[in-house]
Amino acid sequence: MQITDILAQAGGLQSIARELGISEAQAASGAEALAPAILGGLKKQAQAQPSGLDGLGGLLGQLGGGGLFDEVLASHPTDVRPGNDVLGQIFGSKDVSRAVAQNAASHSGLDAGMLKKMLPMLAMLVTGYMAKQGGGGMALPSSSGGGGLGGLLGGLLGGQGGRVGQQAGGGGLASMLDMNGDGNPLDDILRMAGKALR
Repeated sequence: MQITDILAQAGGLQSIARELGISEAQAASGAEALAPAILGGLKKQAQAQPSGLDGLGGLLGQLGGGGLFDEVLASHPTDVRPGNDVLGQIFGSKDVSRAVAQNAASHSGLDAGMLKKMLPMLAMLVTGYMAKQGGGGMALPSSSGGGGLGGLLGGLLGGQGGRVGQQAGGGGLASMLDMNGDGNPLDDILRMAGKALR
């Protein structure tokens, strides 16, 4: 199952649509265009952690854990500061967030300004969902049959087991954007945007 399907089933895309004053179809289109970069950033974070995916689980907890998901679903306006913290952690700079929004605009047909507003909310939904799945006991639809955070991240990116260097098994935007076939579209998005990834 795609992350956007999971978020739609859980009510996340409806919350984004309501808050940004756009249709659910537009929210889904924006989420499909932005999610590969968010997942790619999380995958890079997992690879950068000394303890791998356990380290990523700890990082998700520090960033707000499952509470990030609940914040977007709440009936009050979303405080996007935690989402911006997530983006700062996985992308490193606002320039990268802007590049991701610009790239998503060219693929979704939505305005880059709208996508910039959507990006921190979507980052909160994705990381909150992953934190809840990683912690177990979550009543949300699951994307993969197990394997903890590694299986989850790999399944959401369309690869098997989250291994880099493996050709993405699924189709969709993530594999389309992953030009060099390393299982992570973020570096390709940055290259298209003319940004050097350290």
